[in-house]
Amino acid sequence: MPSPAHADTPAAQPPGPGAVDALISQARQLRSRVDEVLGESASAAEDPRLRWQRALCDLAVHQLDDLGTHLGQLREGFAPESPDGATASEQGWGPAAGTGASELPAPGAVGALGRAGSAEWNLLTDEVKWSDELFRIFGRSPQDGPLTLDELPSWLFSEDQQLLTEMVTGCLVDGRPIDGEFRIVRADGTVRTVHMVGEPVLDAEGGTVAMWSVIRDVSDLRRSQRMLRETRDSLDRQRQIAQTERRLAVELQEAVLPPRRGGLRFPQEGGTAAMDLAARYLPSSTSALIGGDWYDAMQLPDGSTLLSAGDLTGHGVTATSGMAMLLGALRGMAVAGLEPGVLMASLNELLDTAPQPALGSVVCCRYEPVERVLHWAQAGHPAPLLFRNGTGRVLDPPDGILLGAASGTRYAQAREQLASGDILLLHTDGLAPRRTPDSTAGGGSTERLLTMAPLFEAARSAQDCLRLVAEEFDVPDRADDACVLIARIS
Repeated sequence: MPSPAHADTPAAQPPGPGAVDALISQARQLRSRVDEVLGESASAAEDPRLRWQRALCDLAVHQLDDLGTHLGQLREGFAPESPDGATASEQGWGPAAGTGASELPAPGAVGALGRAGSAEWNLLTDEVKWSDELFRIFGRSPQDGPLTLDELPSWLFSEDQQLLTEMVTGCLVDGRPIDGEFRIVRADGTVRTVHMVGEPVLDAEGGTVAMWSVIRDVSDLRRSQRMLRETRDSLDRQRQIAQTERRLAVELQEAVLPPRRGGLRFPQEGGTAAMDLAARYLPSSTSALIGGDWYDAMQLPDGSTLLSAGDLTGHGVTATSGMAMLLGALRGMAVAGLEPGVLMASLNELLDTAPQPALGSVVCCRYEPVERVLHWAQAGHPAPLLFRNGTGRVLDPPDGILLGAASGTRYAQAREQLASGDILLLHTDGLAPRRTPDSTAGGGSTERLLTMAPLFEAARSAQDCLRLVAEEFDVPDRADDACVLIARIS
């Protein structure tokens, strides 16, 4: 958490898409100007000054192409793919007509791409000329003199020496220009990556008399490109892991929870329906991870019905697997005949001693269909809502704290007499959207649900009631997962 000293300091903002597009336009215009200079110097190959100018232009072309690649990658963070599926960095880099911007990129934008030095090897006199910057790139003192073409390969990585040999041979024998990249090891052991461009110098008869080149240190540029690739690969791996985790959490949740669609009817011994049930899981609209919310409905061996809803802290596979463990224990203890209050105490001890500490809120109900009596207990969870004759109310909750909060906790149990036509609603606390200081919407989830009592009274089934709740609460701004379970007493 930042210290108070940083509380009023605005965070640095990344450049917007408009600024990046402007840089791309400026760089493209500069690239076009460089191409024009190259065209003018190509017709005067015998002039040494124009030859040097063309070499610098070739170097500038490489620098601008690298700059264009980086700017395109930066723009990918703002713009979607083009209609043909190409990203910004894949849509071509070169002169663009009508770019409009006249300013050139800041000097540092190109200078940061690497220092450059020049060299010329005279084949007739064996004279070698290096610029001061080239000595600095190789970490070599001018007093030690420049490297000859025979000495140069010994400074390269062994796997790069063949590339240099082929480039030099092609230049001296076949008159081909030089354009390649290799790694050098300086005397102090540091490794630098350099890009070399050049061409042969011909005499009047067309014979090669010298070779000149411009060598640019691109170590920092290649390092940043490598870091960019590694970062992108890491993000891709994290995205794949998140997708796999979400798929596992969804599959686990679907395997544990009862069917979410359609009414669930539990028959009595006479063949008449004791309870009409409908339930739904509402995922968060702001999080890609599945939470630990659940609902459950199960007929017990003695003919009673188990109803429960709960929420385990956390998201993802950890929360979902913990929810599955807790729900499995709840079902097992309910089948064994434990009353809701005793069952809550046992779940609390289970969660308190779990390898991964967590907190859970639960409401557990046991409905006796013959007497239409509801026995229930809760652990820090919203109380059930009871709707009768077009009005609704919150059941008075018995004492109970969150599961896993304290060892040896006792949980009280309440009793409620139900009647035919009653509607019982259980839900988790993420149902309503998160309220903000500017929010004018009325009340939280409990208050809003109670106002729906007349609508529930007119509904023909639990599934119709559930549909009304989904229409009211399945909204884009809900910040957490939620579950709703509706039971209509026959």
